[in-house]
Amino acid sequence: MTISGKVVAVTGASSGIGAATARHLAGLGAAVVLGARRTDRLDQVVAEIEAAGGRAAAVRVDVTDPGDLRSLVGRAVERFGRLDVLVGNAGVSRIGPVADLDVAGWSAMVDVNVKGILHGIAAALPVFRAQGSGHLVTVVSTSGLKIVPTQAVYAGTKNAVRTLLEALRQESTDGVLRTTSISPGYVRTELVDHAVDDPEVRARVQRNMAELGIDPEAVARAIAFAIDQPDDVEIGDLTIRPTRQG
Repeated sequence: MTISGKVVAVTGASSGIGAATARHLAGLGAAVVLGARRTDRLDQVVAEIEAAGGRAAAVRVDVTDPGDLRSLVGRAVERFGRLDVLVGNAGVSRIGPVADLDVAGWSAMVDVNVKGILHGIAAALPVFRAQGSGHLVTVVSTSGLKIVPTQAVYAGTKNAVRTLLEALRQESTDGVLRTTSISPGYVRTELVDHAVDDPEVRARVQRNMAELGIDPEAVARAIAFAIDQPDDVEIGDLTIRPTRQG
């Protein structure tokens, strides 16, 4: 496994896909640096990884702040000597018709889902270039592949990132940088807990997610697969969804 010995930073690592990815990669021998806003949850995940014999560290990260991403990358280099992979996983969702005019929700999705990824790229790319290698793995969504009502802006942010990574890939064919977009479908996470204000609608969405969603560990395995390729192989896009998802 080429994952063993790599240093991987993960945003949105306090729960869901991010936490599952950190645990899984640490179990495969990677050193992981976890970033998120909820430091108590981060510390708990770090403690679990270390108790299992893994190597981990945590940094409070709000991806809307470029300085926080620089701190995450800096912690990886300071603690473990380098950064091989940045997993951009932090994301927010607001569900509702465009006519609801949820301007604050739109702004939050753009700030976290798009600008947050750009801030990570700005922090990690100079390190990758100096090292001569690096890998950006970014969690997008099947919402950008199958456009449906009530998810227009959310899907738009995910497709913006998908487009950004493809352009960056074409700009980086010198063998230094690899880019991967991971598109999960329904996954049992906390993403939908704050996606809608109406309690009845929120409960219905949460119920559907619980019944249909796959475990975050499945996405973690897909991320590990992309990372585990030889240096001259790039997995550009991976879609992973429940078999029952339409």
